[in-house]
Amino acid sequence: MTAKSLFTKKDRSGRAFELDFLRGIAIVMMVFMHFSYDVRYEFGIDTFDYLESAWFWTFVHPVILVLFVGLSGICCTFSKNNFKRGLRLLAVALTFTVVTYLITTYAGVYCLIIFNVLHVLSISTLVYALVSFIENKAKIKAEQVTFVLLLIGCWVMMLLNHISMYDYENTGVIMYAFGVDVRGVPPTADYMALVPWMGVFLACAAGGRILYKQKKTLFEGAGKTVRAITAPLEFLGRHSLIIYLVHQPLVYGVLYLIFLVAGKV
Repeated sequence: MTAKSLFTKKDRSGRAFELDFLRGIAIVMMVFMHFSYDVRYEFGIDTFDYLESAWFWTFVHPVILVLFVGLSGICCTFSKNNFKRGLRLLAVALTFTVVTYLITTYAGVYCLIIFNVLHVLSISTLVYALVSFIENKAKIKAEQVTFVLLLIGCWVMMLLNHISMYDYENTGVIMYAFGVDVRGVPPTADYMALVPWMGVFLACAAGGRILYKQKKTLFEGAGKTVRAITAPLEFLGRHSLIIYLVHQPLVYGVLYLIFLVAGKV
């Protein structure tokens, strides 16, 4: 996720608008899911029972995550400075952790986030930046690096089948980042681990290097009608990071006012 453009303002004609469009879809799905969660669990309204259904968590929720993480992997292949992007996103992720800790500790609203999608994306972006740095310095062929990225991505995803054997066997918070249930770690909100999601990121980055070699849209023939239809979701996709950061407090605040007026709070 990023609020940055894939191209500069001088080069809008070839912008990969389809990536913004798909990310916009993911944002809408995520906001609706969090809205549903707040209504059902924070304010105790007996609705949106899809949140307790196996089909949602098995088939729909993974799609949202794959869109977010996978598209971020593809988009990092457009960036000229992934180290800068990764460090900036890591700073945002760590700030998120500190702020939610303070809110949980002093405001009485339990929303502690230790490791979530922002942490995954920032670390994955830095890993990709390191691989790109080695590629350029060692003058390794792009095709070979793409193949290695794909292999690493698939390997990390397959670790999901075995990572649980380490559950509750240690107290190192570092292992928590990889998807291990660690003794002593309190319940957290919005948890996402590097296994398997960094694998998804790197595998999709490999795909982005193949599909977007020219760093432009795959749908150059898309007409004005299509672009007019996709434009609202493209806008959301271009500003997905900002939306991700502000949507939950905003949604919660609006719902609180509505239920306060309705006498439900």
